[in-house]
Amino acid sequence: MRLHQGDCIRLSTSTGLFQVIGIDDDHERCWVRQWPLTSKGSPVFEVPFEQITPPLSADSA
Repeated sequence: MRLHQGDCIRLSTSTGLFQVIGIDDDHERCWVRQWPLTSKGSPVFEVPFEQITPPLSADSA
């Protein structure tokens, strides 16, 4: 799986949609925030790659 900043993903631990903010390939982690953003913003948090399902294609978003 290849991740890119801005990708929309799903987590195996949640039913929501998340946006990739940053990627750390060396430590197999990335930073995400819930998508769409709320009016107060969405907090950014770190998740390991193993909790990420493949990015959604433009056709399925």
